[in-house]
Amino acid sequence: MANTYLTRTPSSTGNDKVATFSAWIKRNSSLGAQNNLFTSFPASERTQLFFTASGTLQLQAYSGNSATMNVETNRKFKDVNGWYHIVVSMDSTQANASDRVKIYVNGVQETSLAQSSYVSQNTTLSFNTSGRAFYIGTYDTTQLFFDGIMSHVHWIDGTAYTASTFGSTDATTGAWKINTAPSLTMGTNGFSILKDDNTITDQSSNSNNLSLGGGTLTKSEDNPSNIFATWNPLWSASNGNVGDVAFSNGNTTTTTSTSYRTTPTTLGMSGSGKYYWEVKRIEDNDGDVHFGVMSENATPANTATWIGNAANGWIIAGDNGQLYTGGSSVSSPLTNGAVANGAIHMCAFDASTGKLYFGTNGNWAGTANPTTGANPHFTLDTSLTYFPVVSTGSDVSANFGNGYFGTTAVSSAGTNASGFGIFEYDVPTGFTALCTKGINSF
Repeated sequence: MANTYLTRTPSSTGNDKVATFSAWIKRNSSLGAQNNLFTSFPASERTQLFFTASGTLQLQAYSGNSATMNVETNRKFKDVNGWYHIVVSMDSTQANASDRVKIYVNGVQETSLAQSSYVSQNTTLSFNTSGRAFYIGTYDTTQLFFDGIMSHVHWIDGTAYTASTFGSTDATTGAWKINTAPSLTMGTNGFSILKDDNTITDQSSNSNNLSLGGGTLTKSEDNPSNIFATWNPLWSASNGNVGDVAFSNGNTTTTTSTSYRTTPTTLGMSGSGKYYWEVKRIEDNDGDVHFGVMSENATPANTATWIGNAANGWIIAGDNGQLYTGGSSVSSPLTNGAVANGAIHMCAFDASTGKLYFGTNGNWAGTANPTTGANPHFTLDTSLTYFPVVSTGSDVSANFGNGYFGTTAVSSAGTNASGFGIFEYDVPTGFTALCTKGINSF
């Protein structure tokens, strides 16, 4: 969401002691800052749920600027690949203090708490009140925005539900999975939004629609049931790029002015499967743009080197279309290989054969043909796991299937027989997006 937030101000008062918040969320790269999931206002009477700067999850309530509640997990939530299902059940009428607030993550109640200061019995909690603004994805209109994606957001007025209302454990995989149509008593101010796309029209019978207070809502193919690859800010930060690369747009855009900063994806490719992705060069700040893959045992690239200078990186240089690995070019510049600002680079990798292909603006470089398996640009060891990678001093946006480069939608979606992902150009026959359903389809 970045600086995007939603708002609604109730016109009538519901239950100000009992409520439930449920949402599936995916965090982006702002892990070192407070990210608010919801807040009721004014500030002197607020209730708020947020990720702290250290990564814990905290629920607070204030009355007259004095804290009436502080419940904080010990666990830290810094995964930028998977989705979290967060349920907060609040009921200040309960006799036992610990029953007045229950926090669930992926179906499991958080009982290891750094802070456990509960509200007094029958305390009002500053929500569902007429004239009192309620925000999703921010503290207020100017600060502490949630940086990430939200899906299936429910606010329930007057009932304290457990996580099992909204999800269940898959009998085969043991994973927590979404219940897309929970049976809910919404109450006066309850609402359900972001259920199937980016609509903020209330999809319950209440018609408690929210308003877009700021920013832009972008529909995402990435969802709790099908996770798509993104650039991985955790790898980037832990391997020499701290402070040099900024991530945005759901970690699909990297921005840097320091040469040869390398970033791989969150999902890898190994064993079997054929995968396709697109990368768009936005602006050349300081250095060339290199696209390709790196192996699982790749070392970081810093200001002294780059991923094409390593034996475990296989890339095409965007400035001239030459192929590199181990620091040496292995070809003359390829036709349809160079990438000017605004051009879209195409990558295809067959994990079962190790064949890697490059192209630009709808044409495969040289005589390559991923559909037939002819003339790959590299043939790699199939025993390793590989990750799409960019090594650059430029601004780059990837489309791993969400159908966007940054916030700009593809101009005319190409064909994609797999049904997973939306791309600018035709996906080669037999290939699919790098996503969990794409991985599991082979």
